[in-house]
This record gives sequence, C-alpha cells and structure tokens, in this order.
Amino acid sequence: MKGLSTSEVAKECDVNVETIRYYERRNLIPEVPRTESGYRVFSTDIVDRIKFIKRAQQLDFSLTEIKKLIGITENDSSFTAQEIQQFAENKLAEIESKISGLKNVQSILHDLLERCSGKGSICECPIIQSLSVDGNKQP
Repeated sequence: MKGLSTSEVAKECDVNVETIRYYERRNLIPEVPRTESGYRVFSTDIVDRIKFIKRAQQLDFSLTEIKKLIGITENDSSFTAQEIQQFAENKLAEIESKISGLKNVQSILHDLLERCSGKGSICECPIIQSLSVDGNKQP
C-alpha cells in the first residue's frame, strides 16, 4: 500500500501528529486505510485537505465552520457562489465585531495606564480599582 505515514503528513502540513488524529475524530478528514500492521496510509488528497483546514483556521474559521466549508466543497452542486459569499461576509462581520470590541478594550487600558502613576499604594491604583467589584464606576 503506497502513501504517506502520519508523521510524513504531519511534517508536510506543519501540524502535530495528534492534530491529524483529532481531525479524523472530528470527521474533518476521512478515515484512511491502514497497513496490515495498523499504520495509517494517507493520500495526497488528505494532505491537501489538512492544508485547507489550516488556511481556513488562519482566517479565523472555527472547526465547525471549516467542516461546513468542506461539505460545501464536496457537494458543490447543492450550493451557490452567492451562499459561499454570504458565508464569508458573515465571518467578516464577526471579525469586525471582535476588532471593535478589542479597540474598546484597548481604549480602556490606555485610559487606565494614563491615570496610573506606577507609584503609591496598590489599593489606590486605578487599574486595580477598575477591576474591583465597584470598579465599574471608575472608567
């Protein structure tokens, strides 16, 4: 049986061997044939699939979303390009919302750092005060 071993796939895809097993358990990659001694034998299609998963993760898609994308690519006749576009637009809106939230956190931290002299008692520190139970009144 010709193919790639788990460690060869891991090296090719720059992932951990356990990641490959995890993807298999999550049905992100199909079960692959095994040798008589029980070793998995992977095709280059599986390597391409794992690279697809990694690229999608870099775009902040969750494994659940990636599984849906894989389903779309395997059953392309039942989905339209417009549906794929909507899927990507939804992800972009989610990312923009996260960015907005992070900018708000950044602004609060900048304000707290400007108010903090780094001297004196910790109980008078505006950063600690803002984190206390009554701290919500501070910023």
